[in-house]
Amino acid sequence: MRRARFRAFIALDPTAADRAPSLRRRAEQYPDHTHALMVRAPSLRSPGRVRCFPAEICWDGEEPLHPGDRAEVTIAITDDETAAFFAAGQRFTLWSGGDIGHGTVTRRVFTEYSPY
Repeated sequence: MRRARFRAFIALDPTAADRAPSLRRRAEQYPDHTHALMVRAPSLRSPGRVRCFPAEICWDGEEPLHPGDRAEVTIAITDDETAAFFAAGQRFTLWSGGDIGHGTVTRRVFTEYSPY
């Protein structure tokens, strides 16, 4: 399996508690290097095909992300089909038991350790 890394801008959707203070409760939070979220994207090659990918999502900063936050992140996915689903400009959905946000790939990251 190949490991691919991408830079992306993401936005987490606000929760009902964020929109109505009377409903406020402990909001979900996502620490740096989280594996709690999946990314779902349509295929670049086969219209109508959509897949969810387990991912590691990292960002610069020590504070966790909360609903309503926006961030520039690095997404790492280990799967042989990533090239068919992710390229610069590709939009995707963040998923954790339901849609919780969205994002756009800005570029692919190549390192000296991984040409993929």
